Amino acid sequence: MGRGAGALAVGLDVGSTTVKVVAVDPATREIVWSDYQRHETRQPEKALEMLRALEASGTAVAPDRWRVFVTGSGARPLEEPLGARFVQEVNAVTLAVEALHPEARSVVELGGQDAKIIVFTEHPETGERQAICSMNDKCASGTGATIDKCTIKVGMAPEELARLHFDPGKLHHVAAKCGVFAETDIVNLVKASIPSAEIMCSLADAIVYQNLSVLTRGNTLRPQVILLGGPNTYLPFLQECWRYRIPETWRERGVQLPEGVPLEELIVVPDNAQYYAAYGAVLFGLDEPETVGRYRGTAGLEAYCREGREGRLAAISGPPLVRDAEEREAFVARYRIPPFERRRFAPGETVRAYIGLDGGSTSSKAVLLDEDGEVLCKAYRLSQGNPIQDMKDLLADLRQQVHGDGARLEVLGFGATGYAADVLEEAVCADVNIVETVAHMMSAVHLFGEVDVIC
Repeated sequence: MGRGAGALAVGLDVGSTTVKVVAVDPATREIVWSDYQRHETRQPEKALEMLRALEASGTAVAPDRWRVFVTGSGARPLEEPLGARFVQEVNAVTLAVEALHPEARSVVELGGQDAKIIVFTEHPETGERQAICSMNDKCASGTGATIDKCTIKVGMAPEELARLHFDPGKLHHVAAKCGVFAETDIVNLVKASIPSAEIMCSLADAIVYQNLSVLTRGNTLRPQVILLGGPNTYLPFLQECWRYRIPETWRERGVQLPEGVPLEELIVVPDNAQYYAAYGAVLFGLDEPETVGRYRGTAGLEAYCREGREGRLAAISGPPLVRDAEEREAFVARYRIPPFERRRFAPGETVRAYIGLDGGSTSSKAVLLDEDGEVLCKAYRLSQGNPIQDMKDLLADLRQQVHGDGARLEVLGFGATGYAADVLEEAVCADVNIVETVAHMMSAVHLFGEVDVIC
């Protein structure tokens, strides 16, 4: 296939959370078609769907005239079924930036579950331009996945998040080094009734701080800085946080900036910023022999979606957990949780009981115990982001279970634990507020006596 009329080069970036496709005219190197979609863990199926959409898009180039180049963490398995050429994603991003932004000296790309920083330097003797790359692909901290999870925890709609602007005036501590720690801090802020906008701005600040302090490996992001990837493309508050924090490092380190150049031209979010890896894969492929990356159509990928993935997993997996249905049923019967039946109360009875409430990160739980420590009733709610309302709903549930039988509830004491324990202690004047590990230990010992390990 030549590079003239009637040819098409396709770049496919199969990432941890999204699939990106670009179709490029090899003659002009312009993008003539593109698409960006979340794959919801179904990477091959989403890639197949998007390639079919490209085939039906009316690009006037027959699929047998395509060359396909794939990149991203989920691209390797698709290489053979498509006849594609695999390109390492840092190389792809570097090529795209060098082609489109020869003046750039730094790149920050945030993906779904990885982050990349590229710093361009010049060799002191030869003046040759070199790219120093750093990538975090072992932990989702500081990436789109952390933002997604925390957005759900604060109860903010995606369209609301896309309108949010960065406000450095009310930032709260959020752990930067670990996504799990960050989520824990986010939950604590939610439980403390901190506004959602302040929480998400604090998360953005933690993400930017994490990448600037760790992924730069001591290097300084010098202008022009290019911001790439889905989160940097679609979240204005994250872009604004970069433009707030990066200049701080410039001032601290005495970086000389060109006079009269606005900050938006020093720290740039370019058009098609989410497609740079896919586009860079195409640029890499166009310098390969024309027989490389010849598209085989969708039939091979369809077969892989039906059978190939299971075969690939079977080759690297161990023996099955159970051999047959009978063994499975025996396992389920052995470990089945006994059904709980709440206590029924007599009309006019006075129920003397204690209340225990666990205000957790994603759910809140309450129990009603008699004077011997036996569970009379229980209630469970997914947290709605307001621990006071969660508690009111749970207490109303417990009261209804007693009053619904015509009985009367006399509360003898109240114990609180969990993320929201401090708020609950003040709201209902709880008798005790204990940490979760102690609460788990006390209940386990009460129910089972001698206990060695609690998970």
